[in-house]
Amino acid sequence: MADDSSDAQGGGGQRTYTVKSGDTLSKISQHFYGDPQKYEDIYFANRDKIENPDNLSVGTELVIPDAS
Repeated sequence: MADDSSDAQGGGGQRTYTVKSGDTLSKISQHFYGDPQKYEDIYFANRDKIENPDNLSVGTELVIPDAS
């Protein structure tokens, strides 16, 4: 997975990531946090964009919150 992170507008240290084919919240969590179990942090930050956490839509831009 390429590092497609960038600073989100508005600061706060948050990054963004654009979903690609084959991505899962666990894979994205592993990439950014080194822990696939932190996928819920990404889900809760993007509930307005994610209808089904088991089926991400390619092209969706997700906010990646700072690690908690």
